[in-house]
Amino acid sequence: MQKTLLELSDLSIKFGGLTAVNRLNLKINAGEAVGLIGPNGAGKTTAFNLIVGVHQPTVGKVIFDEEDITGLAPHVVCRKGIGRTFQVVKPFGKMTVLQNIMVGAFVNTSKKSEARLIATEIMEKMSLQGKRDYLAQNLTIPERKRLEMAKALATQPKLLLLDEVLAGLNQTEIEEAVQLIKTINRDGITILMIEHVLQATMAICSRIVVLDYGKKIAEGSPQEVTSNSEVIKAYLGDEYENADS
Repeated sequence: MQKTLLELSDLSIKFGGLTAVNRLNLKINAGEAVGLIGPNGAGKTTAFNLIVGVHQPTVGKVIFDEEDITGLAPHVVCRKGIGRTFQVVKPFGKMTVLQNIMVGAFVNTSKKSEARLIATEIMEKMSLQGKRDYLAQNLTIPERKRLEMAKALATQPKLLLLDEVLAGLNQTEIEEAVQLIKTINRDGITILMIEHVLQATMAICSRIVVLDYGKKIAEGSPQEVTSNSEVIKAYLGDEYENADS
């Protein structure tokens, strides 16, 4: 029986009169890759922020690795084993690629030599070793995206939350990134990803969850979700339905 790594139970948050996430229930097993999709403003990034402690839920719980982590500070959640990337990539521009990744490694060690070793291993995995001494501000968009993932991986997560890491990439770059994410997942890191590039999400994830106006409207395999009439209406559009018929 697979172990449940993350469980969201009736997770909700209100901002004034707006319910941004509404009674979200979700279980993710260790080793899974799960996609979180939906229209802009559906509550996807807000759900990430609730998981990692940026926002405090109005009601509901976040259970991670059999521990209630609801309301813990983001740095504490990170040390527990949840890493994340951000939609808007903001590296430490005047630091090198190596130094940027070392910042992530310092979450779990105070030794510079150990942080450098962790960062060096991750640079190789993310195909950034050739940019080791480049300032982050001089990287291309695809390289910055990889650096963003590398910083998160340096925290040595059990669960990695990826927030639109494929946005702004061309088709070749997307395919390369998909292979990297698959490798990360095969290495034993559980993935929960927000992504609008649906074909990439389907290539990576065995299960997809769809949000609309903060509520979960569908959950299942990529095939089940993309043939769901409610999902087509809320997110995919009539063109998708017509293309599929």
